[in-house]
Amino acid sequence: MGNVGGNFWWGVDLESDGKAEETLSTIADLSGSIGAEVLEKEGKTILRAVYLGSRDISHWLSVLNGLLVDFPQVSILSYAKIENQDWHREHLDSFPPLSIGVNFVVMAPWHKGKEPEKKVPLYIYPGAAFGTGYHESTQIALSLVERFVKAGDSVIDVGTGSGILFIAALKLGAAMAAARDLDSAAAAEARRNMELNGLSFESCDLRVGDLADGVRAKFDLLTANILLEPNLRLLSDAGRILKRPGVAIFSGMTVTERPAFLSALSRTDLSLVAELTRNDWWGCAAKLD
Repeated sequence: MGNVGGNFWWGVDLESDGKAEETLSTIADLSGSIGAEVLEKEGKTILRAVYLGSRDISHWLSVLNGLLVDFPQVSILSYAKIENQDWHREHLDSFPPLSIGVNFVVMAPWHKGKEPEKKVPLYIYPGAAFGTGYHESTQIALSLVERFVKAGDSVIDVGTGSGILFIAALKLGAAMAAARDLDSAAAAEARRNMELNGLSFESCDLRVGDLADGVRAKFDLLTANILLEPNLRLLSDAGRILKRPGVAIFSGMTVTERPAFLSALSRTDLSLVAELTRNDWWGCAAKLD
């Protein structure tokens, strides 16, 4: 396994009053952390999130500050460089194989050879892009993918991150995929994960782009594990890029955001056909007949 972050990683300490480990872990995951550890200091919960050193610290602080607008109880305490050799060795087991739904097991590449029987392995490198499979919103999306994808389907994955959703669809028999993400680094991560899963680059039209802007083709299945606001924006394009019948999967939203999304969904041609909750996270599938 290569050195993915240069000679160091960034460690950022996030602080919250009281017991807020789940919130801190969520922020670390959403911001692209490749691992984290929880510390307790003087009655406060501190989470040290680790980020790739291939990007300047200003990038990661900007991402975090954007997220923290919605989490006023959380603040950035400090940051520093971490020599990645020692940290990497200690945290190789931080991503154990994880069974999701009926069919899938998500596995870091260093666990290859430990696949459970009768499971479809999704080999995902825990890198800079969101979507390792360990976050509840990704688990919701994967569970809905395995329920609604059909052999031969065409799939578009919006905000693809690590590529885990379209990779899962292809490994369950989808014929082809398209994927979009605003971050060119995410596209590189998705390509690496395609290689890990034995998928050819020809099986997915992977491009940098904003949601479904510029997409002209129609697809059987749309997947989006993003936040509420971009999901709401995507709703207006879902009817345009889905075939009839077609299914759209939306995840990355909290339970408290459910009413707002369902209200917007009711004003489209899509109808709710399934919804799932994991802790505070919520996602759904909607059908275009």
